[in-house]
Amino acid sequence: MRSGFDPQRALDFARSELFDRTFKEGMAMVEETAAYLDGPGRAASKRLSRAAALAYAGESMRLTTRLMQVASWLLVQRAVRDGEIQMAEAASEKYRLIARDAQPGATFAGSDDLPEALKSLIIRGGAIYERVRRLDESMYEGGAAETANPVSDQLAKLQAAFKR
Repeated sequence: MRSGFDPQRALDFARSELFDRTFKEGMAMVEETAAYLDGPGRAASKRLSRAAALAYAGESMRLTTRLMQVASWLLVQRAVRDGEIQMAEAASEKYRLIARDAQPGATFAGSDDLPEALKSLIIRGGAIYERVRRLDESMYEGGAAETANPVSDQLAKLQAAFKR
């Protein structure tokens, strides 16, 4: 936890309508993705070239991993709201949603040939992951990343240098 962490702010979010909407959207995304991958996606993957089939496997694994991280984070926030776990525990590193992709923008060879439905799920899954990651950062780091201003920092350094 950073010094900017405000437990009340995090708890207020967990009790908000925004949280309820985000929770429903995240869980619906998990269910939709699972239904696709277990049904139409499985059939579609069998018709792909070897390179596209490998891309399908890699992209679907990345997508499900990200969505499971989102679902886990959302469930922890709900547990905080319901008094099942303490805010300090929810703010610990093990529950934080931290991007762990080695190369987040990397794509697999053959990704261009993936089914459009999977491409759509990847885009939407990435969007909800990023939204929840920003919420996590804002809640548990006190918005420190949002308030940093590199231009102001540089101006302050220049002013300090010229005052010597």
